[in-house]
Amino acid sequence: MKISRVAEMRQLDRTAIEKYAIPGTILMENAGGAAYHVILQELGVRGKTFVVVCGSGHNGGDGLVVARKLHSAGGHVRIFCLGSPEKFDDTVNCHYEMVRRIGLPFEQVGDDLAPLRAALAEADAAVDALFGTGLSRPVTGRYAEAIRLLNASGKPVFSLDIPSGIAGDTGQVLGVAVEAAATITFGLPKPGNLLYPGFRYGGKLFVTHISFPPELYTQESLTLAVNDPLPLPPRPREGHKGTFGKVLFVAGGSRYLGAPYFAAMAFLKAGGGLAYLATAAPAAPFIASKGSEIVVLPQPATDEGTLALAALDGLLEAAAPMDMVVLGPGLSLHPESQELARRLTQRLEKPLLIDGDGLTALAGRPELVRARTAPTALTPHPGEMARLAGRATAEIQADRIGALQAAVAQWQATIVLKGAHSLIGTPTGQVFINLSGNPGMGTAGSGDVLTGAIAAMHTAHGFPLPEATRMGVFVHGLAGDLAAADLGEDGMVAGDILAYLPPALRHLRQHGAAMAADHYGQITVV
Repeated sequence: MKISRVAEMRQLDRTAIEKYAIPGTILMENAGGAAYHVILQELGVRGKTFVVVCGSGHNGGDGLVVARKLHSAGGHVRIFCLGSPEKFDDTVNCHYEMVRRIGLPFEQVGDDLAPLRAALAEADAAVDALFGTGLSRPVTGRYAEAIRLLNASGKPVFSLDIPSGIAGDTGQVLGVAVEAAATITFGLPKPGNLLYPGFRYGGKLFVTHISFPPELYTQESLTLAVNDPLPLPPRPREGHKGTFGKVLFVAGGSRYLGAPYFAAMAFLKAGGGLAYLATAAPAAPFIASKGSEIVVLPQPATDEGTLALAALDGLLEAAAPMDMVVLGPGLSLHPESQELARRLTQRLEKPLLIDGDGLTALAGRPELVRARTAPTALTPHPGEMARLAGRATAEIQADRIGALQAAVAQWQATIVLKGAHSLIGTPTGQVFINLSGNPGMGTAGSGDVLTGAIAAMHTAHGFPLPEATRMGVFVHGLAGDLAAADLGEDGMVAGDILAYLPPALRHLRQHGAAMAADHYGQITVV
């Protein structure tokens, strides 16, 4: 499913009106009608009491449609408008006139919100139609107080388009925001519906296309999308270990034994054929004893037991027959190891995935990646992304999509910005929001399992590196979700995610089309 930024949705609305002759009043009617049906499905309507809290814009107009339909179906409705009916444009005024003539209770409120507080105390549910996606500054005054009253009421709140107080393009909380039981978003999801913290504030997410023709909401110019899983190709019956990929992992050292093990084993667990691990000689016996399926290649070490610069020529020779190279898990920050990472990035002519300490080695040197002729993927967490971008981590988190797109343009690589609902940016300008995964995956080594999963998607399953990165992120999250379903989120470790990679692939083969159709159960189309 595509995702639209706020400005893009405004353009979609204009196109629907001007090109397809769908009046704005009809779009508003369809939006309100879809929201009404969600309320009917989730709560029921007849005999129940509803408070609809509106602003003066089109989100308020959507709320008026909901109020009218709730009334028509036997609900008891009171409307509180924090704006002024005099500010309604022609589209909203059309629906206001219907509400007025029907005689629905409509109260314009100022700074005294006592009537709203009293009405909420008696209501079964509320409808949030204050701001929608048009909000661009922190909520203050009576609007902020109204949101606090909605949240304190203990009643289920149904937000229209996005919870009021959530920034539509970033998911950030603008001062205070509605904590909704469900959100009905119009046309397409907005980034703020799917990015944290906005996703957490929205409750169940429903999408209505409000009668847009499909060519409008599927157009290629919309570069944001949900990271729906792609079909896995059949595993060849006549395949052998060479068929399913040979990957060289350049990783680890005497103090960093877990990261290289998890990365290499995840490649095998996700369907890979041959995992070669080039690591510092002092670390090699320990990793070999832990992962006997891994081909361990001991390399020259520094006095601190990390990969030495003297390993360069041997690593280039080892990489020659490989399908791909993974660089960085547990590499260390030793100056020689860091320089080794930079030189390998320059000289390797294989598809390359860089993670962990390899990313630190490249900070401030995007030209090393841009100059490569083979495809490259980077998998930073927010702190590593901040180092790559030369910005503060808080800046990255405040606008994750913007930060990712800027980094992709600078580095000319596929980049995963890891975190809750990880983002995948591709060199073609697309950004995918991943919906698999859970908080139990916030544990040491989880990112190394992701690295190996991506490598397997590229070499074992044959996806081009951008698509392999998307698939690796999804499968990694799915493995974490299956592990959490059996074990619980508390106390999950990277080894649990690793162990559930084969079940995740089996699950994906069995249910992949259905999982993609309902967007991993996170989005319901109404």
